[in-house]
Amino acid sequence: MGFRCGIIGLPNVGKSTIFNALTAAGAEVASYRFCTIDPNIGIVAVPDKRLETIANLIHPKKMIPTTLEFFDIAGLVKGASKGEGLGNQFLDNIRNVDAIAHVVRCFENENVAHDFGSIDPVRDTEVINTELILADLQTLEKRMAKTEKMHRVGAKEAALELEVYRDVQTVLNKGHRAGTLHANGEKETIFSELHLLTARPVFYVANVDQRELKGEGRCLKAITEWAAKEGNKVVVICGDLEAELAELKEEEREEFRKELGLEGSSLERLIHVGYEILSLVTFYTTVSSELRAWTVPRGTSAPKAAGKIHTDMERGFIRAEVISYSDFISCGSEHVAREKGLLRSEGKDYLIHDGDIVHFRFNV
Repeated sequence: MGFRCGIIGLPNVGKSTIFNALTAAGAEVASYRFCTIDPNIGIVAVPDKRLETIANLIHPKKMIPTTLEFFDIAGLVKGASKGEGLGNQFLDNIRNVDAIAHVVRCFENENVAHDFGSIDPVRDTEVINTELILADLQTLEKRMAKTEKMHRVGAKEAALELEVYRDVQTVLNKGHRAGTLHANGEKETIFSELHLLTARPVFYVANVDQRELKGEGRCLKAITEWAAKEGNKVVVICGDLEAELAELKEEEREEFRKELGLEGSSLERLIHVGYEILSLVTFYTTVSSELRAWTVPRGTSAPKAAGKIHTDMERGFIRAEVISYSDFISCGSEHVAREKGLLRSEGKDYLIHDGDIVHFRFNV
C-alpha cells in the first residue's frame, strides 16, 4: 500500500467526478447536494516507470506495483458539527487515512449549484477547516470525559493523557489544526491514538475548468496563495476533462494530454504530492520471479522494511543485500552488479533509500 487518501470538500465541488477519474470506480455523480452518502472506496495502482524499467530487464513472471486507496465521502456543509446537511458522523470513514485531499471548486457552472451562491475557494476552504476542527473538538471532549473518570479512580496513565488532551484542546480552540502541535515520546503516542482529522497532512485539489487549466485565473490564484501561506500544496485538476480522458484508451489519453500541454496524469501529480508531504519512498524486491514495489516512510530501517513484507522477516532479520536503482540499470542485472561490487550487504541500522532493490536475508 502506498498511502490512504480521504477526499473531502463542500457539496458540488466535483469530489466524486475526480474520484471516478482517478480510480475508474464509477461512483454516482450528480449536480445536487449529498449525491454521495455512503463512502466511495477505490484502490489504484501507483504508476511507476522505474518498476516497468526493472521488469524490462529481468522479465518477471509477475509484477506488482504499490497501491493507493481513496475514500470519497459526502460533502460537508457549514454547521455540519451541529447536524446541518448530513452532519459529520461520516467523517469517521477517513479518521485512519494517511493524508486528506481537500477538493476546492474553482470553476463556474450555472448548472451546478453552489452552497453559497458564488465561487470563493478561500471562503469554502475556511468553512471545511472550521468543521474539521469542531469535529475534532467533539472527539476530544468525549475522550477527556472518559479519561477524567479514569483519573478520579487513580489510573496512573490518565494524568499524562489529560495533559496531552488539554494541549490539543488549546490549539483547536485557537482555530489551528491539531497537526501544528508537536509531541514527542509517550505524548506523541497518546496524540496519534486520538486519530484527529486535523492532525492529518492535507493538500488542496483545485478543480478548475479547461480555460483555467493552463493559466492562473482568479480562483486558482486565490487558493494557491492561501495554500502557500499555510505551507500546503495544491494539485490542479480539471475534473470534467479527467472524466473524458478516463473514457479513452491509454495511448489516446497521452496524445490528448500532449496536445493540451499537460505533463503526466492527474493521478501521477496527486501521488507525487502525497509522497512528498508524507515523506514516502519506494523500494523493490525480486523474489521467486515476482517483482514488487513497496512504500515506506523515509528513514525506515531495513528490518522494519522487511517487516512490511512479513513479520517473520523482521523478527529473523540477518542482513539486507541492496543495489541502488541507478546501479542496477547501469549494470543490467544483479549478477553484473555483484561482480562490480555494487551489491552492498547492509545491517540492522541501514535506512532504506528511494529506489533501492533489496533482498532480505532472514532466519526464523
